[in-house]
Amino acid sequence: MVRLAAVRKSVTAPQADQFFVDNVFRHHGLPEAFVSDRDPRFVSHFWQHLFRLLGTRLAMSTADHPQTDGQTERVNRVLEDILRSVCAAESTKWSTLLPQVEFALNNAVHSSTGFTPFYVNGLRHPRTPLTLPRAFNLGGGEANAEDTRGLKGLSTSVKLNLLSFIETGEAVRERVRDTMAATPDTQKEQCDRQGRKNTQVFKLGDQVLLNAKNLPTQAVSAVGSTELRPRFVGPFTVIGVPATPTR
Repeated sequence: MVRLAAVRKSVTAPQADQFFVDNVFRHHGLPEAFVSDRDPRFVSHFWQHLFRLLGTRLAMSTADHPQTDGQTERVNRVLEDILRSVCAAESTKWSTLLPQVEFALNNAVHSSTGFTPFYVNGLRHPRTPLTLPRAFNLGGGEANAEDTRGLKGLSTSVKLNLLSFIETGEAVRERVRDTMAATPDTQKEQCDRQGRKNTQVFKLGDQVLLNAKNLPTQAVSAVGSTELRPRFVGPFTVIGVPATPTR
C-alpha cells in the first residue's frame, strides 16, 4: 500500500516518527521490518532506539548497495512522474490532491501480483465515486439524471461544487492511470537513449519538447521544487535547423 503525506523540506526524526504514526501505524499497525536508505533521520539514535523498543527490525541500504529496496525505488520513480503530472495541472493545490493520488495508486493493478493493493490487503475492491453527468441543464433539462443521483432540489452552486469535486477526483485518477501506463514506455526510451546517441533529425515545422534540466525552476514550474518540476516543456515548433548538428 502507498501512503502519501505532504511535508516540508526539513523534517526532524521525531517529526518523521509522528508522520509514521499518523500515516502508517494507524492503518496497518507495526511492521516487522522497516527498509529505507541511510537518511540521517532514519539512522539517528532516536529512530533506532524507538524501533528497537517497538520490536521492528531496521534494514538500511549500504554505500555499496544503495538500491537495497528496489521495489520502493521503482514506486518512487513512478510516484515522481505522477506528482509532476499533477503539479503541472494543479500547481497551487497539488498537496490537497494527494489523497486522490494515493487512492488511484492503491486501486491500480500491479503487474507483480495481478491485483490492486486494496484487494491484496483487504480482499475487496473499494467503491469509487459515481460520475455525475458532465453537463446538465440548470433549468431542468436533465431532471431525470438529477433525480437518479439525488441532485433534485439542490441549489445551482451546490450542484456545481459536487460536479467539480467528483470530476476533479476522476481527472486525478485518470492522470495516475495514464502515467502508470506510460512508465514502461518511458523506461524503454531512456534505455535506448543511454545505449545509443540521438539520431533524430528535426525538420522545420516539427513539434518538439525541450529538456528542462538546465532551465531555472521558476521558468518551468510554479511549484518551486526541483524534484517536481517537469522534465520537458513544450511542445515548441522548430523554426530553424543549424547546418551542423550540435551536441
